[in-house]
Amino acid sequence: MPVNHQILLDNRPEGEATVSNFKLVTTETPALADGQVLVRHHFLSLDPYMRGRMNAGKSYAQPQPVGEVMQGGVVGEVAESKNPKFKVGDKVVGFGGWQEYSVVDGNLPGVLRKVDTTHVPLSHYLGAVGMPGVTAWYGLVKIINPKEGDTLVISAATGAVGSAFGALGKARGCRVVGIAGGPEKCKYAVDELGFDVCIDYKLHKDAASLSKALKDACPKGIDGYFENVGGMILDAVLLRMNAFGRIAMCGMIAGYDGQPLPMAYPQLILVNRLKVEGFIVSEHMEVWPEALAELGTLVATGKLRPRESVAEGLAAAPEAFIGLLKGKNFGKQLVKVI
Repeated sequence: MPVNHQILLDNRPEGEATVSNFKLVTTETPALADGQVLVRHHFLSLDPYMRGRMNAGKSYAQPQPVGEVMQGGVVGEVAESKNPKFKVGDKVVGFGGWQEYSVVDGNLPGVLRKVDTTHVPLSHYLGAVGMPGVTAWYGLVKIINPKEGDTLVISAATGAVGSAFGALGKARGCRVVGIAGGPEKCKYAVDELGFDVCIDYKLHKDAASLSKALKDACPKGIDGYFENVGGMILDAVLLRMNAFGRIAMCGMIAGYDGQPLPMAYPQLILVNRLKVEGFIVSEHMEVWPEALAELGTLVATGKLRPRESVAEGLAAAPEAFIGLLKGKNFGKQLVKVI
């Protein structure tokens, strides 16, 4: 069995996460038991939710255990199999974590899934045609539930979730407005992802300024909002929500370091009779087949052209993860393992 390199959570962060919270180790890969599969990882997924799990306190997922491999999504291929459902060379997506190899019980439902790379690149199964894409689909379809002509807004618009949301919203005949950081990201949102407008939040020092920009971009108000950030951006959006608007609460990256995120205008939830619903996409596995079918078609037909930021080598994962939390990535953040 091959030697395996792994990245562990070595200690919990105090305030901002740093590279020193992680540790690279070398281990032996255990021999396979009956029913198990050895997966060689090609790409690791880095996602903002991982930051919340690094804390010991309550989050929407169980804390990442200290001294164990950082958990997360992976795509790769079957290197060895003692399970008739999987053969050597099969391309698969799973939850193998920050390491080069994982040993998986192929009989457990939902743990390992074979994927077709004929029309969709393998890496996209961690982004547009994976968990982030389904996250966008669920928030849009099941919570916001737009009708043709609605105005939709999403923060972190050029990330893996945001890019899928834009394509899904346009496919439903909506006006889609993004919020992103920097002129390059905003240009990409409009020119390649099909957003009608993208607002650069870095040009706005407070919620009032950003809200004015939203008023210009959304002259008919906002019917649906997909929240990834929180803080000032949520305050600005609340000022522009229409009566009976819907807000899908997916992430609060502005608060992942543990500081409070007060809301300036919570009364607007009542005044406008807003529906505000938080969700975790892994609790809604029943929708994944339908969502993945639509997302795969959008990618295969070129209507969704996701961009990827790729860090080279397992050892680069901590630095890339810190960069993701600071918005340095462009599109889906991956680590190429081999």
